Amino acid sequence: MTAHTPSTEPFRDPQLPFAKRIDDLLSRLTPQEKTAFLHQFAPAVERLGVAAFRTGQEALHGVAWMGPATVFPQAVGLGATWNPELVRRVGDAVSREVRAMRAKDDRVGLNVWSPTVNLLRHPLWGRNEEGYSEDPKLTSAIATAYTHGLRGEHPTYWRTAPVLKHWLAHNNETDRSTTSSSVRPRVLHEYDLRAFRDTVEAGAVAGVMPAYNLVNGRPNHVSPYLAEHLRTWTEEELLVCSDAGAPSNLVDSEHYFDTHEEATAAALVAGVDSFTDHGTDSSQIIGRVRGALERGLLTEADLDTAVRRQLSVRFRLGEFDPSYYPHDATGEFDTPAHRALAQEAAEQAIVLLKNDGVLPLAPDTRIAVVGLLADECKLDWYSGTLIHRSTPLEGLYERFGAERVEFAEGVDRVRLKTSTGAFLHVPAAEGAAEEVRGAEGALDPALLRGRTDLPVLTTDATGTELALADWGEGVLTLRAPDGRYLSVADDGCLRASADQPGGWFVQETFRLEPHGNGHLLKHLGTGRHVCVSADGVKVADEDPEVFELVVAERGEEAVARAAAAADVVVVVAGNDPYINGRETEDRTTLLLPGQQERLLRAARAANPATVLALVAAYPYAVDPAELPAVLWTAHGGQAAGTALARVLAGDVSPAGRLPQTWYADDADLPGLLDYDVISARQTYLYFEGTPLFPFGHGLSYASFAYGDLTARVEDEAVRVSFSVTNTGDVTADEVAQLYARAVDASVPRPRRELLDHRRVTLAPGETAELGFEVPLTAFAFWDVTQDRWRVEPGGYELLAGASSEDVRLRTTVQLDGEPTLPRAVLATGLAAAGFDEQRGIAIVDRTKVSGDAVTPAGPEPGELVYHACDFGRGVSEVTVEVAGEGTVELSLDGGPALAVLSPAAPASGPYDYVSLSASVAAAGVHDVHLRLRGPLRLAHVGFSG
Repeated sequence: MTAHTPSTEPFRDPQLPFAKRIDDLLSRLTPQEKTAFLHQFAPAVERLGVAAFRTGQEALHGVAWMGPATVFPQAVGLGATWNPELVRRVGDAVSREVRAMRAKDDRVGLNVWSPTVNLLRHPLWGRNEEGYSEDPKLTSAIATAYTHGLRGEHPTYWRTAPVLKHWLAHNNETDRSTTSSSVRPRVLHEYDLRAFRDTVEAGAVAGVMPAYNLVNGRPNHVSPYLAEHLRTWTEEELLVCSDAGAPSNLVDSEHYFDTHEEATAAALVAGVDSFTDHGTDSSQIIGRVRGALERGLLTEADLDTAVRRQLSVRFRLGEFDPSYYPHDATGEFDTPAHRALAQEAAEQAIVLLKNDGVLPLAPDTRIAVVGLLADECKLDWYSGTLIHRSTPLEGLYERFGAERVEFAEGVDRVRLKTSTGAFLHVPAAEGAAEEVRGAEGALDPALLRGRTDLPVLTTDATGTELALADWGEGVLTLRAPDGRYLSVADDGCLRASADQPGGWFVQETFRLEPHGNGHLLKHLGTGRHVCVSADGVKVADEDPEVFELVVAERGEEAVARAAAAADVVVVVAGNDPYINGRETEDRTTLLLPGQQERLLRAARAANPATVLALVAAYPYAVDPAELPAVLWTAHGGQAAGTALARVLAGDVSPAGRLPQTWYADDADLPGLLDYDVISARQTYLYFEGTPLFPFGHGLSYASFAYGDLTARVEDEAVRVSFSVTNTGDVTADEVAQLYARAVDASVPRPRRELLDHRRVTLAPGETAELGFEVPLTAFAFWDVTQDRWRVEPGGYELLAGASSEDVRLRTTVQLDGEPTLPRAVLATGLAAAGFDEQRGIAIVDRTKVSGDAVTPAGPEPGELVYHACDFGRGVSEVTVEVAGEGTVELSLDGGPALAVLSPAAPASGPYDYVSLSASVAAAGVHDVHLRLRGPLRLAHVGFSG
């Protein structure tokens, strides 16, 4: 074979534009080579000297899955900093570590799948930890900063290529690959698309990843929005990478297509460019693409389009310009600067929710630090392996001295007694190597298996005392005295083998089930019960052991003792990121787990000076009334404990702000699958109740005064300014927030909506003059009557303050805008999904390719309202486009039915639409009411006559 000659190949000429180089390389690839490029693991083309390429490297808050790396706070914690510049520096550090790690391990990819810009619409979403905020403006500000850091500062070459996750309207893990998010046009444009759009338009995004769910009845992996919206926001080629296994879901779980060839072709044509399916085995995808080509479902031009987008990313990453590439020397790993940045980020992420004066702690304070997370530095599924580790206990030891700090974890100390009178025994693991899950790195950590080199549990006369923690809903972990958690490996044997609960399928959780006079011990990872046999303790389908739980000490007792002897108690409570809330599992309640509530009550009863420090990926509904201080931080990464101790000590004044509403009760929440934030009054934008803590809330050890608010309209913008003064005694950060409210809107608008914010550092007595330029487009809403953005004329109140509810200053500006007009139904009719109000309605796919229709969401009738429909001088006929069977009833202004339309015979399929007409008399402007009965789809309503 003749070796390639780089000097004669235009695709290797750095003097040529990328587009011409890509054209040249694409022309040299055979159809078979192009097809192979469509899988996540694109093979090398040796005859051209083109290397293999992998899409996908997790890097949500540090390099994940590939072994030790700097671990920054969880994404929701980065959102809580409200500090885009800090987050940009975090992204920059992460991208440099990606390069450094890749230089030693070519498994590390440069196409990073991060950040997650799904909005934190619902606090029970299992992946709340991965997003930045419930607000699209704040989310896009933080995501834009992170992507700019990941991209790097070079004008041509990118250090890494960020991919945004997960397109689109994805906030539930329950049945996530089969549920459909019903997203009306206003919610689509004003809420779900906004965070993606603003981030893409900022210019540092290489692509997106579609989500597992469906939107309006159509899987995201065949979404027309990829072409209609995403690709119109930038002139850059965007690479769309499927989520893992999602292409197969189109047939296997969603049953949207009959064959994988049809599904693969539809996804490719819709805009998916790289298929993540079947791990490293590309043969399935290659076979499906070839089959689609043979059936005429795809053309080679379709392949060219997708491959061109992949090559565009690879050229931007400098793959074909090794002698010109500027990022070769930018690999920095675990540097002092990165460690300092991890601590700074953890400090800025801490939110002080309440403080009656107990904080900051004096240097000579005697502290009891208690709780299940008091000596933990928890990681999540998208974390790297810790190089450095700081727990709250360790941080307080370091800051106040070990002699001033007492510790009580609050676990129950138990032994498990068998029906024969023996006890479970953990044999000594002499000479066993210390292993940390994932330390060696893995392309797919879901394939990592538990250890089998440690001794299997046995029984003896005395047994081993285990530390039992109940993480809620009866989900338990059991830990041996040496710190290892009881776990089950592939051989079904029970061992004390795990450094922490973890893995895609967690093997370290159990449930005690009452049985007779004792309990069965169910292993949740396998669904089997623990049994005792001659060759040790294992899980099996038969002969479960009946255990008696013998309690040596309740956790509350240890907590009460420590609390009583201290000046101040710090209760560290929260979640384990692998248990009762994570990817694949939504939470079921806002409440703290029962055991942690009991520990908190025990501490408070023993010592009223009890501070609650919530370390959690989620909001909780806690009662702060009897607590002098409450703080929240997400799992803060490697420096979490040091950061918390420095805030408690007053070395740092807290200035984190809540990135989402904290609701007071589960009853305040809409259904997890209700994506209509407008109708359901969700998030701070629409919620009309009293939150436990509002969006943007966070206290300081200083105080701040606001003044001198001015606002003027000029040059297509509103220019706003106000001053913030530190009136306290310490240097501190304040997060000044600017909101707007439409005073007299014609449609439901947000109660207030974040326009901008600024985090500023002020010394005592120092004043900052803050200026904001708000484009007039920020005051627009999506007008469903015209299918576009519109600024409504009238008054808009501007609110400046320290949170969405702590408003210090306000003024009103008048905007000209465009007048509100009635719907021109004679000219355009009514798009069924363009309603103003609905009850019991789901939006579904009009066809498998594009368009929306509506249908009753359940067995009860669904109702739709379209306001201000102008019938002119009069109409005499109504026509509806429907599929399925059922009826459409039309009335005006809530009056009696004027027309009832029903297909004469059921359609043969959900996309087989028929037009039905009926006589109706209407003139002037009225609200149109439609009632749908039965499994009927309505796409359009027209009027004539």
